[in-house]
Amino acid sequence: MSISCRRSVHNFRAFTLIELIAVMIVLAILAGVAVPRYIDYTDRARTAALQGTLGNVRSAAANFYANASLSGTPAYPTLVQLTTAGTVMQDAFPQNPYNSLATASAGTAANWAARQVAGNFGWRYYVNNALTPPAYGFWCNSNNNTTAVNPAGGFFTASAL
Repeated sequence: MSISCRRSVHNFRAFTLIELIAVMIVLAILAGVAVPRYIDYTDRARTAALQGTLGNVRSAAANFYANASLSGTPAYPTLVQLTTAGTVMQDAFPQNPYNSLATASAGTAANWAARQVAGNFGWRYYVNNALTPPAYGFWCNSNNNTTAVNPAGGFFTASAL
């Protein structure tokens, strides 16, 4: 009796090293294109949030001034009135999208003219109701660059908006 050895042939199918490297290169190229676009969307969203908040707070201060003018004493809100929920702003004071702080500090006319950033606050507010007409300024307390393009072709800083 003879024992015959049977050889079984298995066809294993797998990716070659070249195919795996080609796929990795394609994924790297896609990631190289997608990641900067994602970062750009984040920066644009932060700039849009800042512009929206500045517009809302400045509009609320102007509305306060208009209502005060109708009552005979034109004045912009004080810092305490501005930051107290339900007085000028209906909800809690908004966060600064660049430093996540929802606090405001008092500024001067010189601070407003230079859009000076100082201290650990989210916002700066200048008001002088003793002037005729009264004056005010509200700006972001951050020097981070935004995606808002200035006339020189560069980008505005957050405090310059």
